[in-house]
Amino acid sequence: MNSTPVLILLVLLNVMVLSGQLWPEAAPPFARSVNLAFLVLALIHFLLVLYRRRSSRV
Repeated sequence: MNSTPVLILLVLLNVMVLSGQLWPEAAPPFARSVNLAFLVLALIHFLLVLYRRRSSRV
């Protein structure tokens, strides 16, 4: 499975989260949703990578 599109999405969300942290007054009204989406998607991605790595060792 090619995870490049997922990583590109996570990088773009990370840029939005970081810009909202650096300039809070310029953060869009949906910034909270973007923060939560990034955290959840990153967690899922990392867990899937760990699961695939463990299952390939066996």
